[in-house]
Amino acid sequence: MALGSRGTVFVGSHTGNIFAIVDRNQDHQADRVFTLATGLNRASGVAFREGALYVAEIHRVLRFDQIEDHLEKPPSPVVINGSLPRDRWHGWKFIAFGPDGLLYVPVGAPCNVCEREDPYAAILQMRPDGSNVQVFARGVRNTVGFDWHPTRKELWFTDNGRDMLGDDVPPDELNRVTQKGLHFGFPYCHAGEIPDPEFGRQRNCDEFTVPAQKLGPHVAAIGMRFYTGTMFPEEYHNQIFIAEHGSWNRSEPLGYRVMLVRLDASGTRAVKYEPFAEGWLQQGRAWGRPADVLVMPDGALLVSDDAADTIYRISYNGSSQQSAINNSQEREDHSMPIANR
Repeated sequence: MALGSRGTVFVGSHTGNIFAIVDRNQDHQADRVFTLATGLNRASGVAFREGALYVAEIHRVLRFDQIEDHLEKPPSPVVINGSLPRDRWHGWKFIAFGPDGLLYVPVGAPCNVCEREDPYAAILQMRPDGSNVQVFARGVRNTVGFDWHPTRKELWFTDNGRDMLGDDVPPDELNRVTQKGLHFGFPYCHAGEIPDPEFGRQRNCDEFTVPAQKLGPHVAAIGMRFYTGTMFPEEYHNQIFIAEHGSWNRSEPLGYRVMLVRLDASGTRAVKYEPFAEGWLQQGRAWGRPADVLVMPDGALLVSDDAADTIYRISYNGSSQQSAINNSQEREDHSMPIANR
C-alpha cells in the first residue's frame, strides 16, 4: 500500500491489478475503488512521489504521472526501469522512496538458498527516473517491507529466512542498515549466527551484520512501518509494526498477525517483540493473512489482508488499545474493513 498526497490509498496485488481507494466523506470506509491497471506482472509494489504513482512489476518499474487527477481514466505508464530480473521466485517487490529522494527496490534470491551475483539477494537504489542503479545492501534473501526511522533516517527491513531446516530454524529477521554496502549474511549465514549447511563453510558469520531483532521462524514477516501518527498512545510513537503473512510449511502454523517491535530511546536497538493484532489464525487454520501496514494521516493503522481481500483500519479511542481482530472471527466495530476487492 502507498498513500497519495490527497489521501488516496494505492494498492498493488499479485494478480497484476492496481487499485486506488478513495474515502471522500472521511467516514473511514471506501466510497469508491478504482482499478488503475490490470494484467501486470505480479505488480505488488507501489510508491507515491510528487503526484506520480510508481508500480513495481517483477521485471520493471512503471510510473503513472499525475495519477490523482486521473483516477477515472489513468494515463499510460512510463517505464522508468525495465532491466530487473524476470525470476518469479521471490520476484515480487515492495518499493519505497527514501529520505534521500531515491527509489529503493529489492531483488530477492531466485531460490530457497543459492549463491547469485548482484543484483540478486539485494536492495537496490535508483533515481526517480530509473537511472544510476546501485546496490545498497547485500545478503538479503527476500525483503517485502522496509521503512526509515523517522528521526535517524536509517533503513530498517524485514527479511524472510530460508526453508527446509526445520520448524524453528531459522527465524525471520528485522534488520537495521547503518551504512550503505552492508552484507546481512544470505546465503552463508542466517539470523546472524546459523551457518548454512550448504554454503556456511565459505564465510564466517562474524563477517556479516546481525539482525536488529530475530522474529518468529517462518512467519513470513513482510510489510512494516514505523508508527509516525499521533492517534495511538505515546508508547507507540516511532515503534515498528510488522505484518506477518504466516508460515506455509511449518508443522504448527505461526504468524498470521501484526507484531510490534519496540525500540529503545535512541531508536537504534530493538528491546521487545510482541503481538499487536491477532486472530487471523484460529485452531491452526488461517482465514486471513496480513500483508502490509500503512499509517494514515489521522494516525489510524491500515492492515491489508491478501487472503480475505480486505483492508482493515485499526483506530484508538483514547481509553484502551483496540485490535483489528478479536479472538473470534468477527470484526469489531472500530476495525471494519475500509475496502474489499
